[in-house]
Amino acid sequence: MGFWSDKSVAVAIGGGIAAYKTLELLRLLREEGARVVVIATEAALQFVTPLTLQALSGQPVRSNLFSPCEADGMDHIRLAQEVDWLVVAPATADILARMAGGHGDDLLTTVLLARRGPVLLAPAMNPAMWAHPATQRNVAQLQADGIALVGPEYGPVACGDHGQGRMAEAAHILEGGRRQLSPKPWQGRHVLITAGPTQEDLDPVRYLSNRSSGRMGWAVCQAALRAGAEVTLIHGPVALPVPRGANAIAVQSAQQMYDATMQVWENRAYHAPHLSAAILTAAVADFRPANRQMTKIKKGTAAAVIPPLTLVQNPDILATLAARANQMAQDGQSPPIVVGFAAETGTDADAAESVRVLAREKQARKGCDLLVVNNVLAPGCGFGSLTNQVTILHRSGHEETWPLLSKEEVGERLLDHLANLFV
Repeated sequence: MGFWSDKSVAVAIGGGIAAYKTLELLRLLREEGARVVVIATEAALQFVTPLTLQALSGQPVRSNLFSPCEADGMDHIRLAQEVDWLVVAPATADILARMAGGHGDDLLTTVLLARRGPVLLAPAMNPAMWAHPATQRNVAQLQADGIALVGPEYGPVACGDHGQGRMAEAAHILEGGRRQLSPKPWQGRHVLITAGPTQEDLDPVRYLSNRSSGRMGWAVCQAALRAGAEVTLIHGPVALPVPRGANAIAVQSAQQMYDATMQVWENRAYHAPHLSAAILTAAVADFRPANRQMTKIKKGTAAAVIPPLTLVQNPDILATLAARANQMAQDGQSPPIVVGFAAETGTDADAAESVRVLAREKQARKGCDLLVVNNVLAPGCGFGSLTNQVTILHRSGHEETWPLLSKEEVGERLLDHLANLFV
């Protein structure tokens, strides 16, 4: 069962051209199994029809505060109290103003006044309207009242202007809702995550690297954000958009990743909140070329001598952080939990055991608290896959092997597993 499969959602639609984008949000929610009811202002129904909204939501559209279909006239109270999540998309400048002023003159505003659960606004308007002092005052008031916003985004808008005013994409709004509704065991904690591959230059056009896509690190990052953590994500070259809310630091080489990681670690005492965990999912290159050629290496003629490739060892990020954490513990301090990832290979009949032995040896050598190991040659577990099957090795000797899961589920489970260690 997915996250939204047992959730009831009210999607409120304001009167703006971005209302057409809300149709995709309805589709995604229904696809994820949510029960959806639509609240539309009269202006919204000038942009999208009740028939379309009913077809996508599976329920009649609510738009009238004084509906004769509601015998007791309390539809606004039921809608406010009975749903798990209420999202307003688009939230126009007028809706923001009426919310900030506490108005209750139509179905939507009365529902919002009666609402005591999570509310998310997805503003959408002309960039000049968004930047207007009155709108910014209203936004500040709503945020002070505990109302969350996603967007608006920067880009072209319907009138032809360009700036901040576009409604957030449906997937971003859905993620905003998931973060609102998810438990927050990591609230007030800071987690450092490394992700993706590194690239070690041979010359200006060639490099040594590996097949890591960064998907596992991205899943851990997303899980940490949903759990309420502040996240610093140090990542190598990947083709993935940075999760919203993460403090991302892009690097290329192993040395750059080492330097960035050490800087975050050393600044932990000056960071609010303090660093609670370092989760190192990155596939860091063990070696780099001893000499980077300043110009492209030419193949030349058949008789040309190919320059030898001499490699030197890169700094070991996991071992360094584990050693520093262990020293903190010896000094009577409470160190961050250090978690490593190990991508091993096993093809024989006893691959699982051979991979486990290799991982135990690596954990003893590195000195980390936990090591998450997987066999990248196993079905569904290779670099770039959407799934993974891992074994969690604790330094104490405790082990847990999880079934084949989506990387998103592995990330969620790992953050829950680590949160239990703080209790």
